[in-house]
Amino acid sequence: MISALGYASKNAHSHLHRWEFERDDPKANEVVIDVLFCGVCHSDIHQVKNEWGNSVYPCLPGHEIVGRVSRIGAQVSRYKEGDLVGVGCMIDSCRQCDACRSGEQNYCQGPNSWLATYNGPMKPAKEAGQNMYGRDNTFGGYSNVVVVPEDFVLRIPEGLDPAAAAPILCAGVTTFSPMRHWEVKAGDKVGVVGLGGLGHMALKLAKALGAKVTVFTSTKEKIKEAKTLGADEAYLEDDEKALEPLEASFDFIISTIPQKHDVNPFIALLKHDRTLAIVGALEEMKGVNNMDTAMLRRSVAGSLIGSIDETQEVLDFCAQHQVAPEIEIIDIKDINDAMKKVEKGEVRFRYVIDMATLS
Repeated sequence: MISALGYASKNAHSHLHRWEFERDDPKANEVVIDVLFCGVCHSDIHQVKNEWGNSVYPCLPGHEIVGRVSRIGAQVSRYKEGDLVGVGCMIDSCRQCDACRSGEQNYCQGPNSWLATYNGPMKPAKEAGQNMYGRDNTFGGYSNVVVVPEDFVLRIPEGLDPAAAAPILCAGVTTFSPMRHWEVKAGDKVGVVGLGGLGHMALKLAKALGAKVTVFTSTKEKIKEAKTLGADEAYLEDDEKALEPLEASFDFIISTIPQKHDVNPFIALLKHDRTLAIVGALEEMKGVNNMDTAMLRRSVAGSLIGSIDETQEVLDFCAQHQVAPEIEIIDIKDINDAMKKVEKGEVRFRYVIDMATLS
């Protein structure tokens, strides 16, 4: 066993506290990674507080992990000791279903779906009636070490700052994947709803793809910030008069708001046969006005993180195009205060924990 140290919560009402635990020694196909940095995702807050009703405790969050390989299993061929690597939201999948065979592990349809980097299988044993992974809980990157199968480990390319690379493993691929799926291209008009951790990455990635980007946000302050980050236009999302001339003008809209919200005002902004993809809110949403969708055959869709190949692609894309999230590096001891600031929308735009402060 490997002695490990991290920050975990004991229940939905507990702050994160220093916690000693053990990880299994690596199997033949697994890699041991000493964690250098870990991003703070809004999902971490949802999970710690059990806001999705599926949290497993102790809850040790973190799925935006960058570190160095310190040890490898006997059959590992892709990585060696000292390599700079990343781990995103998944650490395994069933590998047998149609989605997995087509390289879309994030839509795994196996008995327990994919195995999350923390909080165990996406479909727990009590729901699935079995547990193909043999463990009900997993512990994430708010720790000094992780052990992961090599085919769920990503290469961090040269040219990416290791700390800034961390949020790309979730915020980056979560916004990049739907843009690739719905074929965003140069010259397209793209709308980004929300300007937080996900939204600012959506803005940067869409601009790097050559799109013309409009941001819709809830505060006047963020209108200025959106333009500083490269947005062509920015509007208050509840400004009906400003939105009216934009009707039927967008090729793609991505909603990055992490809580339930009304998407109807944005459906009307889509062109014929275009899509609004929701990537931030993983909960029941207010119904849509089907008149607005039917009249121009518009679509409202969901998208969940991204595949392993897409995660590597967005890392390489960011290195090539010099795209990086706006980050603030924090000590692990400040994580509880940082989460409060994330909830209040005060972070600009992603906290990243320096895991050297754990020791």
